[in-house]
Amino acid sequence: MAITAAQVKELREKTGAGMMDCKKALTECEGDIAKAVDWLREKGIAKSAKKEGRIAAEGLTRVAVSGNTAVLFEVNSETDFVSKNEQFLGLMNTLQEAILANKPASTEEALNIQTAEGTINDLIINATATIGEKISFRRVAVVEKADDEIFGSYMHMGGSISAVVVVKGTEDATVAKNLAMQVASMAPKYVSQAEVPSEEVEHERELQLQMMKADPNMASKPEKVLVGILKGKVDKHFKDQCLLDQEYFLEPKTKVSQFLKDNKAEVVTFVRFQTGEGIEKREENFAEEVAAQMAK
Repeated sequence: MAITAAQVKELREKTGAGMMDCKKALTECEGDIAKAVDWLREKGIAKSAKKEGRIAAEGLTRVAVSGNTAVLFEVNSETDFVSKNEQFLGLMNTLQEAILANKPASTEEALNIQTAEGTINDLIINATATIGEKISFRRVAVVEKADDEIFGSYMHMGGSISAVVVVKGTEDATVAKNLAMQVASMAPKYVSQAEVPSEEVEHERELQLQMMKADPNMASKPEKVLVGILKGKVDKHFKDQCLLDQEYFLEPKTKVSQFLKDNKAEVVTFVRFQTGEGIEKREENFAEEVAAQMAK
């Protein structure tokens, strides 16, 4: 039977589900609104749709290694409490197995991976419905290594931060693990300053130059000295952002570059995920919330 726009509108208003989901539900239930509501609830779509506007900035990251492949992914929840329950941790385990087996190239590709219980997207929707909070699969990264390279991986506090490092020149797993801990704790953006994009370097150079021009103490200094000061300021800015220039966390007087040299090792690449990084958390104002409720 033909499904009308009015029926879709009514079902959307009752459930908060998306238009296409409502149309599909009505088609499956031959236009019966009540049955369509139940159909959406059974699929977990009605409940999860109403939670789409909430901010999920808690949750966990995960790093896992199998052979020459390492994967990192992040799943968010609304509260830290939920990320510790057995159902959420079971979801993380299922996703880990599926992602390692399929090596998705993007988050969208990951969401379409088929598991024994449906796609990963289906699992996320069902988790949202049964756990009672908005659950979201945020991102994924797949890292491959060569046979003569090794992985170092580390998860901090069960997954608040996850890091993986590809190292070559050594077979010492402790060296690789310590480098992953360095990445997790010190959050570098690049391996070395050679990786910093030229436009980023130029932007920082111009910023430091403007600050120097505004500093009266710089006015009397020779041009040659000013050039050296400018270079020093730019280098200092990028020092903490580049892994090789950082102080080694176990030996603060030693740079990571020296630690690598002492162990005849080299960092090829690294990836670091921190739960909720970059997500703007909503600031709740209790007084405003109460006032809004009283006005209804």
